[in-house]
Amino acid sequence: MGLGRHSQGELVEILLVEDNPGDVRLTQEALREAKVANRVHALGDGDAALAFLRRQGEHARAPRPDLILLDLNLPGRDGRALLADLKQDPDLGRIPVIVLSASEDAADVQESYDLHANCYVAKPVDPSDLVAALRTIGGFWLRMVRLPRGSTS
Repeated sequence: MGLGRHSQGELVEILLVEDNPGDVRLTQEALREAKVANRVHALGDGDAALAFLRRQGEHARAPRPDLILLDLNLPGRDGRALLADLKQDPDLGRIPVIVLSASEDAADVQESYDLHANCYVAKPVDPSDLVAALRTIGGFWLRMVRLPRGSTS
């Protein structure tokens, strides 16, 4: 039995919504090490992410992501508002969303699940711990989980 939703050579499209350039770099490195062919599209705010997902403006040819990694604290439309928009959309709501946040506040965790996040991961402060957490996420979500097929709409 094969692992993951992709076949040999098929890229897993990942949308990373993160405004910290250091965390973007660490995430990309960790996902490269996941040993699964993936392409990361990094955007720094919720408004740009929503335009990407809806294929608006400069994102008209954007691929549909198989997985979204979402920070809560973003400029413009924050992660909570973006998550609410995504999960209310009949098509976009099927895309798994992993909240990656520095917050360990129980209210943030609860709200994220109330908004139908697929999981919530508190970002470790130490960069090596963050890379380890992202490797675990990559191993699970990119190798073990069968992701839904992207829509062409």
